[in-house]
This record gives sequence, structure tokens and C-alpha cells, in this order.
Amino acid sequence: MELNNTSWQQQLAEAFTDLNDLCRHLNIAIEDLPVLADHKAFPLKAPRSFVDCIEAGNPADPLLRQVLPLQQELSDLPGFSADPVGDLDALAEAGVLHKYQGRALFIMTGACAINCRYCFRRNFPYSDVQLTPQRQARAIAYLKTHPDISEIILSGGDPMLLSDDKLIALIRQLEQIPHLERIRIHSRLPIVLPARVTPALLDCLRLCAKPVVIVLHANHGNELSDAVKGACGQLKNQGVTLLNQSVLLKGVNDTVSALCELNEKLFSIGVLPYYLHMLDKASGTGHFAVSQEQALLLMNQIKKHLPGYLTPKLVKEVAGAPNKIMIS
Repeated sequence: MELNNTSWQQQLAEAFTDLNDLCRHLNIAIEDLPVLADHKAFPLKAPRSFVDCIEAGNPADPLLRQVLPLQQELSDLPGFSADPVGDLDALAEAGVLHKYQGRALFIMTGACAINCRYCFRRNFPYSDVQLTPQRQARAIAYLKTHPDISEIILSGGDPMLLSDDKLIALIRQLEQIPHLERIRIHSRLPIVLPARVTPALLDCLRLCAKPVVIVLHANHGNELSDAVKGACGQLKNQGVTLLNQSVLLKGVNDTVSALCELNEKLFSIGVLPYYLHMLDKASGTGHFAVSQEQALLLMNQIKKHLPGYLTPKLVKEVAGAPNKIMIS
């Protein structure tokens, strides 16, 4: 892949947002695709660094499928809803989800570097709940008054879309809370926009007084470019623990070979497979669904090919449950 030395902010600004431009770039005839012409409610967005990993001329490419708006998103399927995992019912404070014992989650922003069509928060009312500076102060106060919370999770959207200054300032506040044992960051940016791993961010993570865990999100081995490998190596060198969670997606990674290759590649760049999620049933995502029966068959085969430490836990999230439900 050709190296891109522009800033991550510029690369983000140059992301593909027009379907015709994307198809033209990939040498794919848009008229041959069952695309969703009007997708303004959840627009197309894909950084060049991710698009460069897509096979040109292949309308069935597993990475393209993750970002391509299709007419199937209009299907109204039973069991699919705007808030499939009960996030809104778990709001303890604006921007603070407190679902599970010992952990809380900050909704840092509603923005992402890439709009994944299977996103479980694609219908989430971010403007009502994401952390503003005023809400962030109340969120920090909430943590300070709940000594049972030992781990904070920064999520979104994608928390790494915050500027270095804002992210560093928040981490500095969090590391001063005595009962917090760990800071966990959930981000897709090191995968889809690896230039986001900047020297300033690396210095902050290296100097953090608390252990930092970054949970990445890669679904297919083809996402793991040389640039991604470099970004992960830099994070590892700062003492950051790197985990990966994937979503089991029809037409993307629902084969034994795809999942085995993904987890082998992850380990080769210093990332440990963590979770393989069943699809959260957000409205508009039904065409990605894989049955639980098929998921179990896949996992049984994967266990025959991979050692235990390379086999992710197959889980699903159920609204109101006190923890993720382990399937395998």
C-alpha cells in the first residue's frame, strides 16, 4: 500500500462519502449493485486507508459489504429495533452507561471514521446523550461517587475521534480517580485510520498511571494492512494491551477460513482475539444476520483449527442482562 503522510484529520476529511465516487474508484458498476439510493439518514463514510484494502472490481468484497448501503436496509424484520441492546435504559447520567457490575461506559461522541452498515448504534440519539464538556464534568463526578466502578470504557461513536488534547485531558482526569483500576478504549480507528496513532497519543498512553486496554474492531483479515500492523506495534510498545472484538457478519466473515485467518493475523500483529459478537439486531442490519445455530457450527470447527488463546468467545448481548451472554 502506498504510504500516506498526511495528517489523520486530513485523511478523515478525504474519506469517501459519495457512492458514485467509491464505485468509480473501485472499478465497480454501481448499476449492478442493489444499492440504497437515499442513505442520508445513515450516510456512506469510508476512509481511503480502508478502501485501499478492498479488492477493485469485486462487488462481493467482504470489506466493501461492510460500508455499502444496500436496499435491504429498508427491510422491516421482526426482532430488530432502534435500541437492540437497551442502551437508553442503562443511562445513569447523560453520556454514562452503567450496565454491568464494576464497569461504566462513556459515550464520548456520535462520530466515527467509518460508517459500518451493521452498527448497533446507527439509530442512537447521540445529540441527546453524548458527552459535552458540561456533561463530562457530571460524568466524572458520577465515577468519583461510585467506588464500585473499577473500569471505565471510552466508547461512542469512536472516542479516538477526539483531538489528542481532549483525549489526553480526559485520561489525565480519569487516572486521578483512586478506585479506577483500568481505562479501556473501544476504537476502530487504528484499523480503518491507522494514522490516528500519533506521537502525542502514544506519549499519553505510555505515561498513564493506570493500565490501558484498547479493544479494536476488525472483522476480516484483509483489514489488517501494513499501516495497521505499524499502528498496533506502536501501541504495544507503550505497554497497551490490545484486544479485538469482531461481529459475525453474513457475507463478510461467516466461514471457518475467514475467521481463522483473521485471528491468526491479529495475533501476528500483537492483538489477542477477545469476542466474536452475534449481530445486535439494529433496524436496517438484518441482511448481516447469521443464525446462532450456524455460529455454533462455525465455532466448533474453529476450535479444531486454532489454539484456545486464538479462539474468541462467541457472545451476544441481551437488553437488561447483567452481563454478555456466552454462547461458546
